[in-house]
Amino acid sequence: MNIREATLRDYQQLCTLIEQVDGLHREHLPHIYQKAEGPTRQREYVLGLIAADNVGVFVAEQDGRLIGLVVVIVRVSSDIPILVPRTFALIENICVDRDHRNQGIGRALVEHAQLWAKEKGAHSIELTVYEFNNEAWQFYESMGYFTESRRMTRKLGG
Repeated sequence: MNIREATLRDYQQLCTLIEQVDGLHREHLPHIYQKAEGPTRQREYVLGLIAADNVGVFVAEQDGRLIGLVVVIVRVSSDIPILVPRTFALIENICVDRDHRNQGIGRALVEHAQLWAKEKGAHSIELTVYEFNNEAWQFYESMGYFTESRRMTRKLGG
């Protein structure tokens, strides 16, 4: 397995991987996620991610086939007096092909994203994981991530 930066040539395979994550979200959160008409992500959107200096799109490749991806974004905190100025990274998306899970690929992708973010000046890395996704949050906890805040929601009648 090799981890490398994604290129636009990877577009179709990236969409295939992302669709696995999207399908999981649609299944558990149909009030938020729906099936996209057309490609999972527009070509221009993916190209914008790949081209951005503050975004890392990395893929795990085996025998010419993409088996995992991670998208990490470096951000600077808002310029609000109460906030300590900081540069941090956000794991925006991660996926390991369902046929290649539990082989250390996700761990390797996250470690690669962490190193890249540190090189870009980030002092911490954050991510969001839905409560239904026990497998994901247990994986992140095994890598030293912890819950710092909780986003809550309530449906309104009508």
